Amino acid sequence: MEQTFMKERPVLPLLLSMSLPMVLSMMVNALYNIVDSFFVAQISENAMTALSLVFPIQNFINSVAVGFGVGISSLIAYHLGANNRETADLTASLGLLFNAVHGIILTVISILIIPHFLRMFTSDAEVIAMGKQYAYLAFGCSTVITVELCFEKLFQAVGKMTVSMLAMMVGCIANIILDPVLIFGAGPFPQMGITGAALATVIGQVLTLIVYVVLYILRPIPVKISFRRLSLKKELILKLYSIGIPATLNMALPSVLISALNAILAAYSQTYVMVLGVYYKLQTFLYLPANGIIQGMRPLIGYNYGAGEKKRVRSLYVLTLCLSATIMIFGTLLCLAIPEQLIGLFSSNQETIQAGAFALRIISAGFIVSSVSVTSGGALEGLGMGVPSLLISLLRYVILTIPGAFLLSRFMGVNGVWNAFWISELLTAITAYFIYRHASTRQ
Repeated sequence: MEQTFMKERPVLPLLLSMSLPMVLSMMVNALYNIVDSFFVAQISENAMTALSLVFPIQNFINSVAVGFGVGISSLIAYHLGANNRETADLTASLGLLFNAVHGIILTVISILIIPHFLRMFTSDAEVIAMGKQYAYLAFGCSTVITVELCFEKLFQAVGKMTVSMLAMMVGCIANIILDPVLIFGAGPFPQMGITGAALATVIGQVLTLIVYVVLYILRPIPVKISFRRLSLKKELILKLYSIGIPATLNMALPSVLISALNAILAAYSQTYVMVLGVYYKLQTFLYLPANGIIQGMRPLIGYNYGAGEKKRVRSLYVLTLCLSATIMIFGTLLCLAIPEQLIGLFSSNQETIQAGAFALRIISAGFIVSSVSVTSGGALEGLGMGVPSLLISLLRYVILTIPGAFLLSRFMGVNGVWNAFWISELLTAITAYFIYRHASTRQ
């Protein structure tokens, strides 16, 4: 159960062995997102719009769970690298406790605000009703999500990426199978519409958690969760939140961006709101695999940083950047070659398809340079530097894109919103590189 392989194996094979299981599981997760949206779109365009409007809050819940999990994972990896096993155990125990509490709080708040949130973006009674049907069931499962993602980061921190891959794939495959059965009805199952899509999601998340718990019990790992010896160590709690809060905001900022852009686009047509929602479903095929590589890199950087192996830290950053850029090149070519077919997966309306294809071609201009921002932010989180990582995300999602979309839309109409994406990605990439170099060389 020694973790020394993280600082002894050659960097490229090590990074690939840690990343590829996560890339595979992220691709399955991306496929689930596409399939889920595809089946919801078959209900009606209003159903797809409802799903798009609910997405920001759904993403925020996941962001809290994943973001705090990043703090847990980074600290565990660091303390294992420094050979502080007892502190690593305490980090895991506190992380699970706090993430469970986060889940309970998020359940209550999200269910209370969703009716008012939906009315901010639409007055269509059917869209609001569908949005509430989906949200009440999906958000009621928030605690399962936060606990499940805590286990995910725990296994990743000790290098057990295949466990994360297995657990995630079980949940995603269950979702894919259950979606058409529960949405449209089959055999003993009644037709449940958008409620069926939410139920399929919940069942998948529960199955993922069960896999994690069973494997944690049956296959011991170097880190142990124990509430008997739990102590609320102030310094450790502050460190968890000093990494977890910026990481959470990093993950949650797309929700802020989507909500702001929805407000801008709604002034032109609800069609553009749907186009934006479809784009965010499609881009998961790029950013989730890239995030899989980041997840493989993060514990390696944390462990080697704790062990004083700074040269390996630099090598891990460069290799991760190259792999992420390769994924983004593929995505750019795909969006330029077949945008109509991609948008056509979610709508049969020719006006929507043409508007979406035009938007996709413009937005994809920023994919390749975004790999610099994504890699730099992930590397800083692995080093335990949450604030510089947050600054990169603030530039990418809030400081540049939202004002840019608003101002450009005044001169270029809806096309200004789409152009704001690649402009902000380019400016953020340049800034992110210098932020990473400055922050990492100070250590």
